[in-house]
Amino acid sequence: MSAQKIQIFDTTLRDGEQVPGCKLNMDEKLVIARQLELLGVDVIEAGFPVSSPGDFEAVKAIAAQTKEATVCGLSRAVEQDIRIAAEALATARNPRIHTGIGTSESHIKFKLRTTQEKVMERAIEAVRLAKSFVEDVEFYAEDAGRTENEFLAKICEAAVKAGATVLNIPDTTGYCLPEEYGAKIKYLYENVKGIDRVRLSTHCHNDLGLATANSIAGVVNGARQIECTINGVGERAGNTALEEVVMILRQHPYLKLDTNVNSKLLAETSAMVSHMMRMPVQPNKAIVGSNAFSHSSGIHQDGVIKHRETYEIIDPRDVGVPDSSIVLTARSGRAALAYRLQKIGYNFDKGTLDKAYASFLQIADSKKEVVDNDLHTLVEEKNLVTAS
Repeated sequence: MSAQKIQIFDTTLRDGEQVPGCKLNMDEKLVIARQLELLGVDVIEAGFPVSSPGDFEAVKAIAAQTKEATVCGLSRAVEQDIRIAAEALATARNPRIHTGIGTSESHIKFKLRTTQEKVMERAIEAVRLAKSFVEDVEFYAEDAGRTENEFLAKICEAAVKAGATVLNIPDTTGYCLPEEYGAKIKYLYENVKGIDRVRLSTHCHNDLGLATANSIAGVVNGARQIECTINGVGERAGNTALEEVVMILRQHPYLKLDTNVNSKLLAETSAMVSHMMRMPVQPNKAIVGSNAFSHSSGIHQDGVIKHRETYEIIDPRDVGVPDSSIVLTARSGRAALAYRLQKIGYNFDKGTLDKAYASFLQIADSKKEVVDNDLHTLVEEKNLVTAS
């Protein structure tokens, strides 16, 4: 049985750009949008057109240049928002308007200062208006993670009846546990009439470090779209990281779920977004961090040198990284030293290697990392002879 496809909805250019200090100019947005399409994402959320003239023009330009992916513009459940989004998307080959409203008790009572009935009315009106401009309409129930399931099902059902093609179930505050979020998706599948005609989408934030886990729980329970960003950039603690969900699904084939993403472009895309957003990727970041395929412990190094899969569940080349990295530190063993020496042209017998290792440890104790130049110097100063 072939794997079912999970659509990847990338919101790097919308939710990701909301990070303080990560503002992109028009040229940068166009470059990233082209890269996202090359990467194979299904939907590019290009921006929030009503928010500023610059965002409007960016969405318009991305819509015009994009050939295959769906281009999406965000709006609130406000008539002007929706009309401006439709105008920005006018030239898109595959346009989508993403509209919605807060549905949790907190949002209804304190932010919107209204009632569930009024929220329901606004949701229906917004979807109907968006549907008058485009066929593909995504409805988001903001703060769905903290919304009581019965009301969430009612408003989702109303959105489907009004013409929504995608239902976005955001864990806006990153509050849910994976079991809770997965159960919420399952509840909607079992209690919303017409759910078989639409696609359920996850949109998870990382306030408790659970965005990726929640997204996976969502698709395991029936969601067929994941909203995410490159490097997990986004509001506060960030969003679900695209590279993480893509590789989780690929590394667990028994789930029978996969994406259209070309994973070999993940490292390249990560570096591009990091550079343009001036947002460094933490070294220990899964999949794309500089340490993701690096090994400094002697035990780990020996295992990886003998058989890579002893300590790596992903082939680095599958995500666009040329090779694993053996980093020489005071914790490295003889196997790692011999490996690195061979890489730079030295092949020693056991006795010479033992001598080199003793000198190596003296250097390693005084430095965080021993690099190739240090090894060349060590060989020259100790007059070490290469084995014949």
